[in-house]
Amino acid sequence: MSSVLITGANRGIGLAIATEFARRGHRVVATARDPRTLAGLDANQRLALDVTDDASVAAAVAAAGNIDIVIANAGVIFYAAVEATPLAELQRLLNLNTIGAIRVAQAVLPQMRERGDGKLMFMSSVVGRIVLPPGAAYASTKWALEALVEALGIEVAPFGVQAALLEPGAVSSGALDNVTTYTLPDDPYAAILKGGGPRAGMITPEQVAAEVADAAEKPQLPLRIPIGDAARTLLAARHAIADDVPFIWADAGN
Repeated sequence: MSSVLITGANRGIGLAIATEFARRGHRVVATARDPRTLAGLDANQRLALDVTDDASVAAAVAAAGNIDIVIANAGVIFYAAVEATPLAELQRLLNLNTIGAIRVAQAVLPQMRERGDGKLMFMSSVVGRIVLPPGAAYASTKWALEALVEALGIEVAPFGVQAALLEPGAVSSGALDNVTTYTLPDDPYAAILKGGGPRAGMITPEQVAAEVADAAEKPQLPLRIPIGDAARTLLAARHAIADDVPFIWADAGN
C-alpha cells in the first residue's frame, strides 16, 4: 500500500480523501494548519502543515518520511467581479491555492526523484480551464496551477514521477456555503452575484474521494482528471465552442 500525504485533510474534500485512502488500506498522513482539527480521523499520522509557510511544510515532510502520493488539496475561495476584487485578497488566494501547492511539491520531490517514483496530485477544478463569474479570482489561482503542473509533469517524467490535475465541478463540501463576497458601492455587477457560482450537478466529497483514489491506484496518471459527470459535461461543452470569444455556460446550452 502507498503512503499518502494529504493537505487540508481536516474538512470537506480533504477529509473525505483521507478517509477513503485509509478505508482502502493505505498509509495516510493527514495534515492541516491545526492538527487538533484532525482528531478522530483514521490516519497513521496527523501533522501540522501550513502550505504558506516554508518551515511548516519542511517539518511535516520530514516527519512523514517516505511519501508515495501527495494530494495537494488545501484551498479557499471568494466571490467578486474583477473590478471589485481586493488585490491583497487575490494575493492571499494565490499564495494558498497555487504557491502553497507548489511549495509542498518542491518539498517532496527530492525524495521522489531519488526513488524514481511518486505521484503528485493537485486539486484544481473545472474552473482551472474555464471561468464562471463571480469566481474569477479563484479560477485565476487554478489556471496558474494548471500551467505550473503541466510544466512540472514534463520536467519530472524522466525521474519516474507523475503529476496530475484533479478537476471536480461543484462539490457539496460546505466550501460554497456563505462564501465571502466583495462588491463595489452601488454595485454595478450585482447580477452576476445572484446565487453565487453555478452548482448544477453538485457531487459529494465522497464521490470526489473515490475518483481520486481510483486514479491514484492506477499505474499511470492522466495529466488532467475531470471528476464527476457535471465536470466532464462542462469541459466537453467548452471544447465544443470556439475559444476566440468568452465561454458562457448559459450560451452553451445549460
